Amino acid sequence: MDQLTIGYHQISTNERVYNYVVIVVHFEGKLAWVRKKGATTWEIPGGHVEKGETPTQAAERELWEETGALKYALTPICDFSITTESKESYNRLFYCKIEEIGKLPISEIEEVVFRNDIPILLTHGRIQQELIEKVIANIKHI
Repeated sequence: MDQLTIGYHQISTNERVYNYVVIVVHFEGKLAWVRKKGATTWEIPGGHVEKGETPTQAAERELWEETGALKYALTPICDFSITTESKESYNRLFYCKIEEIGKLPISEIEEVVFRNDIPILLTHGRIQQELIEKVIANIKHI
């Protein structure tokens, strides 16, 4: 199994290729967790940055696709890299406070829950816990 390292970086103003966006979401004081169709594990909303998208555009698209968010405040927190022995991924972390949610669109998401704790069965293990902690440490400054 590859050794995993997470690095945090200031938001880049240079053009670069981003792989993913991750969005720590609050709605009515609770964290949002999504479960993909056929999965038994939970994850923070987010996904791939499509070709031609900015990280913010990808975050807005993923937020709607995975939670049905209609009205919200989306704030970039930082860029982060995930490095294993075999590859590196460059990504952006966001914080979002949802004010209004509509119907969940047809997508790969089967279920969205809002809860005060972190589910035991996580898709991406400790990475999600660390990203939540990073956002919590920074939202006081927003």
